[in-house]
Amino acid sequence: MARTSTSVRSILLRLLLCALLAHQLVFVAADIKGGIISRKGTQFFDANGNPFLVHGCNFYWLMYQGADPSSRKMVDDVLDDAQRLGLNVGRTWAFADGGYRALQLSPGVYDETVFKALDYALVQARKHNLRLVLSLVNNYENYGGKPQYALWGRQYGHDVSNDDAFYTHTVLRTWYKNHVKKVLTRVNTISGIAYKDDPTIFAWELMNEPRCETDPSGNTMARWVKEMAAYVKSIDKKHLLEIGLEGFYGPRHGISRRWAYPFNSDNTGTDYIRLNKIANIDYATVHSYPDLWLTSWNNPAKLIFLRIWTNIHIRDANKVLKMPILFGEFGKSNRVSGYKPVQRQQFFWTVYNSVYSSIERGGGAVGSMLWQLLPKEMESWDDGFAVFASDPATSNIINSQTMRLATVSKALREARNASSTLSASALASRLESEPLSSSSDDLPSIDFW
Repeated sequence: MARTSTSVRSILLRLLLCALLAHQLVFVAADIKGGIISRKGTQFFDANGNPFLVHGCNFYWLMYQGADPSSRKMVDDVLDDAQRLGLNVGRTWAFADGGYRALQLSPGVYDETVFKALDYALVQARKHNLRLVLSLVNNYENYGGKPQYALWGRQYGHDVSNDDAFYTHTVLRTWYKNHVKKVLTRVNTISGIAYKDDPTIFAWELMNEPRCETDPSGNTMARWVKEMAAYVKSIDKKHLLEIGLEGFYGPRHGISRRWAYPFNSDNTGTDYIRLNKIANIDYATVHSYPDLWLTSWNNPAKLIFLRIWTNIHIRDANKVLKMPILFGEFGKSNRVSGYKPVQRQQFFWTVYNSVYSSIERGGGAVGSMLWQLLPKEMESWDDGFAVFASDPATSNIINSQTMRLATVSKALREARNASSTLSASALASRLESEPLSSSSDDLPSIDFW
């Protein structure tokens, strides 16, 4: 009989662990009874003082599919999949401005049926031990967003010269604030809990991927974030708040980090450091899409960029911002030329290893959220980045990260219960025997700093 190689034995061990622990994979997620998640320094904690790590995904469409009884099953199915994978936070839209199945039909006018679909998503998420990040508006025209607000402004006879007037026009800013208040103060028709009091909500997001190309200086965006962050916190001081940034550096900070840029992004009007320093912002977010940003690069070059991109943002979160950093979106497209499944595996390990390495050393990375998780019935919604729980090539990696984070969480809880501070070296020592700490022999975690 041929002897099984070390790498093969390692793979078999991981698969066996996945099988044995499949029914326990929700153990990364603190029970929703742990209360609303808060931030202290560069870490998240539940209401009991236990450290909270994010292992999550995006499914932006929960409200949309839940609004139709014929497709509501998709909500249940994807939450089932997320729970089986051990995910504990999801991100979804709390907006749909104009158009088909709109939540906000016109400024201040809402479709109660669609709102009840968001109620349903929150209740079902809680049943699956998942918290939700709720995004409040889109930068893009999908589901209305900034362009729809500008269109409404013109339809109502206001002088709205371009979509970026969303950030400056008094009426448009007021409409956005009204929507914020409508969502945050809503009382769930199923649970009876006001959104602003619901521990199922992990955080509010001001906007999905905000940009302001008409003011590359970033001043317009900074003023808007300052105003809107203060407004959100005036209604809800309990929940976390983030901006929804992709992570681009602006003119003030981009020169020293030019080599880490995906492209010349000075004209986005955003700045990862400047904006996250604004009062009332609780944690930084970063999105990671080399396939969209670096279309002419080959896969090895994209992986090198990804390692630099993740590590420089973790470094800046630790040393400059002194706040948690969450990789709110990351994905590998299967539509690029020459794509092979192993490329997505390498991509996921690069992100997961960067996060894990930071956590292991006591850094500010608190987790990541893949884009996007779909149930099998929604294959037609695959944008090239979709992840299906039925795909073992990816789901085994997600499960492995679940168990790694569970080990870290347990160590941190034990340290807290012992009323001691667990140093980075002590945590690393405690994890040395953990079988999944080196999850990819051919793609080790790299520390550029």
